[in-house]
Amino acid sequence: MKLYEYEGMELFRRYGIPVPGFEVASSPEEAAEAAGRLGGRVVVKAQVLVGGRGKAGGVKIADSPEEAGEHARRILGMSIRGERVERLVVAEAVDIARELYLGIILDRSIGAPLILASPEGGVDIEELARTKPERILKTPVEPFLGLKPYHIRRVARFLELPPDAQKQVGQILSGLYRLFIENDCELAEINPLVVKKDGGLLAIDSKIIVDDNSLYRHPELQERAGREMNKYEAEARRLGFSYVELDGNIGVICNGAGLTMATMDTVLVLGGRPANFLDIGGGARADRVEGAVSLLLSHPKAKILFINILGGITRCDEVARGIVNALGKAEAKKGMVVRLKGTNEEEGRRILEENGIHVVDEMDEAARKAVELAREV
Repeated sequence: MKLYEYEGMELFRRYGIPVPGFEVASSPEEAAEAAGRLGGRVVVKAQVLVGGRGKAGGVKIADSPEEAGEHARRILGMSIRGERVERLVVAEAVDIARELYLGIILDRSIGAPLILASPEGGVDIEELARTKPERILKTPVEPFLGLKPYHIRRVARFLELPPDAQKQVGQILSGLYRLFIENDCELAEINPLVVKKDGGLLAIDSKIIVDDNSLYRHPELQERAGREMNKYEAEARRLGFSYVELDGNIGVICNGAGLTMATMDTVLVLGGRPANFLDIGGGARADRVEGAVSLLLSHPKAKILFINILGGITRCDEVARGIVNALGKAEAKKGMVVRLKGTNEEEGRRILEENGIHVVDEMDEAARKAVELAREV
């Protein structure tokens, strides 16, 4: 679960990480009043759970409360990568000497937190890793031992900080590590961590992602779960599907994560683009299949549906009934390619063909047909 910037900044404060003065506003009037309380010269920042807000015009510097109100009027209500801006952060403007990067991620390949640090902050860390990998320090932390002084010394030296700032970065890193562990984070990032002209350090932006599986331990966060989802992702979660939204136009429905991934790979190899990952799971009955098919029939991205089922505990006749039921209730009609193999395959094939749905025998052939249909749409 992603936190808004202001929620991350509030966590920073709680863990002793220095942040500029800031307030949250939801109207131009509130933004202007906040700017007045913060000294007049402020940064007005859109609060969204997606990246790219700066390039979209969602971050503006104001030299007066009146200008802050004008910026707020333009930013509120705008759409940034499909997300409507409904709140702003109004923060004190900072005189910046340098920008650094400091973050902690959960590295699943080693099963431990990994500290990331760079003397070049304020840029996308993935882009920096691609263009200047030598400028990123990666330091794993043994979970049973925790953060140690040598971790801090190594990070401080890599960030090329003077002695006074090295002590402060130690306090910041300690707070960030406690925040990461105590809140079950997958990511806790400060970008940028700025060196002010007076030499002090300040976290002027936050990015926090909390592991959804830990929310039962964080009741204060439970009511916020799922807010970054669109209505299709939310409905898939309600129905209990493993579902990931992608940017293609071929809706993929399979049973089992491995088969779903293999199906998506095959579509990509053949020149198509999956619109989603949707795994109905093992042993799905007709009503569950109906829910999955109905979801993608209503989704504007999925122009063609590719249903690939390998029946073991999942019965092909149940899958066929679910497909037919969904089509009978759907308002939108879309091209569909179906492959059924396994338990009760003959009965499933009979049900579909009686309803005018042709079943393809081989996976490659079915994927190729789906890609061809998608190109024709």
